[in-house]
Amino acid sequence: EPRSPWCCLAWTLVIGTMNCLLFLLNLLLMLVIFTVVLLPTIVVVYFGFQCHSQVLHSSARYCKSILDDNSSSALIILGFVIMSPLLVVAMAIYCSLARRLQLLVCFQPFSLALYKGEHCCHPREGGLCCARGCNTHLKAWV
Repeated sequence: EPRSPWCCLAWTLVIGTMNCLLFLLNLLLMLVIFTVVLLPTIVVVYFGFQCHSQVLHSSARYCKSILDDNSSSALIILGFVIMSPLLVVAMAIYCSLARRLQLLVCFQPFSLALYKGEHCCHPREGGLCCARGCNTHLKAWV
């Protein structure tokens, strides 16, 4: 049964807000995972650029006693070389976590705002956003 225009507008705002919050949750989760996994690359490249005489040339003690231009260049190259495998690892961790938490199933279509009685859920009842009393024959991404 179709909803009234005002009810449709209200449900569109609710669904839109929920989808935006889920998008921000996914973005935050991705940011945290990528930051943690890519931390070695960030540190190595940072110290390489900080101690190289052509870039920043820091006056820190470790730059003068341990790292010269050749070792700083080696750190920069090493950081960019190990970045590719770590990006793959970070994406694999994010995808497995998003699938386990079923975050991508929680996005609701805007057609739910137009009609009453439609529920969207996934077959497993343990997810974060499963609606109660939904049709168990409805298939979703698993």
